[in-house]
Amino acid sequence: MIETKSDTDKSLGWTLTNSKISVLIAAAGQGSRMESSIKKPYLMLNDKPILSHTIDRFEQNSVIDEILVIVNAADLDTCRKNVLMPYQYKKVREPVSGGNTRQESVFNGLRSISDDVDYVAVHDGVRPFIKDDIIFACLNAAAKYGASVSAVPVKETIKIANVDNFIDQTPDRDQLWRVQTPQVFRKSLLVEAHRKAIQDGISATDDAALVERLGMPVKLVMGSYKNIKITTKEDLLLAKTLLW
Repeated sequence: MIETKSDTDKSLGWTLTNSKISVLIAAAGQGSRMESSIKKPYLMLNDKPILSHTIDRFEQNSVIDEILVIVNAADLDTCRKNVLMPYQYKKVREPVSGGNTRQESVFNGLRSISDDVDYVAVHDGVRPFIKDDIIFACLNAAAKYGASVSAVPVKETIKIANVDNFIDQTPDRDQLWRVQTPQVFRKSLLVEAHRKAIQDGISATDDAALVERLGMPVKLVMGSYKNIKITTKEDLLLAKTLLW
């Protein structure tokens, strides 16, 4: 049974204690860049699968009500056996089958969440170092503006190339942010954005882009450079260091 939120959550920066929050953890990708026969979410990071570490962050957060893990249809049993059952999560519901793209997978998750959910957080299954302070900051920004994303300022100089791989322009680095997750939205807004994208035949790499298409503001929330997405073998080595 899910624990009831209390006034103690106010000290953690979240005062809308009557709002219901669902987390969609996207873990249906193929993970070809890892060059491993085991898909990224199921690779072991010290004592448990990467995906289990990620789930832990939201399971232990006092204001999260439910968690839906979205995986490849072929991996449903693997997810249950290796990721969910050993850790007896209380907030995690049955895993959801993903689609052919991340966008389709998230929409499948949206169709599976509880009817009375107010806010939806979308998070990468292989981003296990998210902290409570960022989660709460994203929730507060979404409560105020309707949509928010965790992000960090770009450190490197970015070049935009033309079709022949010559530099076309150099954008102002001070205006560039590297987007992370979680991305948090008012549920009704995210559902509308996905349905509009389906209607228009639009495909995007993140949910914020779909909300932007509606002309709605999306607030950037300062994330963390440690909130890495484990995509390559080098990322996995770094993750083992960050875990200590």
